[in-house]
This record gives sequence, structure tokens and C-alpha cells, in this order.
Amino acid sequence: MNKLILAILQGDDYNEVIKTLNERGFSVTVLNSSGGFLKKRSYTIMIGLPEEKLDEALSILEKKAGRRTETIYQSSVMTAGPVLGAAPTIPLNVPCGGVTVFVLDMNRMERY
Repeated sequence: MNKLILAILQGDDYNEVIKTLNERGFSVTVLNSSGGFLKKRSYTIMIGLPEEKLDEALSILEKKAGRRTETIYQSSVMTAGPVLGAAPTIPLNVPCGGVTVFVLDMNRMERY
């Protein structure tokens, strides 16, 4: 049976996901979408594929767009003490990424 993946990606992950899927032979259709995915731009992609390729596609989505943490460096300002001014930056680990995936059964898939 063929499958249909609908995946909602954060904008930051979009290019790398599409590139990797295309390199592995998956055809991807981008749908216009809107919504609040952490108040960032999101993309919805649609992938029709045979069931035996499902795990490979899901693995790519998880690896390239799954939840992860990134380190950002937050500058701080000293507001007390003998000298007011900038203090060293503080590394912060923040969550990012994430993809919502829907996998649907398809009775038929044609390419013309």
C-alpha cells in the first residue's frame, strides 16, 4: 500500500529537509500553510511514497527537522557593582526544531 506523508516544518529546517529528501529520490510538494509554529514561519510538505520507503523518509524528517537544542550566547549587563557595562556572554541551551508528521494510507497513487 502507498503512503502519504504530510509534514509541518519550521522555516529554519525547510531547505535542508527538501534537499536531503530530493537527494534520496523523494518527490516533495510544498503546500501553502499558515499557523503559529512557535510564532515562526512554517511549511507543509506532502510526500507520496511506497510503504517500503516510509521508514527512510521518516528518518530524514526526524534527523533534519526533529526536536533538538542549540546553544545561543546571551549577553548580559552588569547593573550593580563598581562598573556598569557589559559582562561576559552566557551560553544558553534552547529548544528548537520539531516537525509534526501525519502518515495516511492511499488506495492509489498515479504519476503522469
